[in-house]
Amino acid sequence: MKSSTKDKAGGKMHQIKGKVKEVAGKTVGNRDLEREGKVENQEGKVQEKTGGLKKAVGK
Repeated sequence: MKSSTKDKAGGKMHQIKGKVKEVAGKTVGNRDLEREGKVENQEGKVQEKTGGLKKAVGK
């Protein structure tokens, strides 16, 4: 599997996990979990964009 594909897939997984943590944190009133989910979601978006850039450059 190409590096760009791994980054895109990994980024999408981090976004999903982050969203789940964010919603769970909101549901139970755990602000730390909610914040952790938001951070993981954003990191996933960055990782996914990195994969897209690698693909565009041809790596």
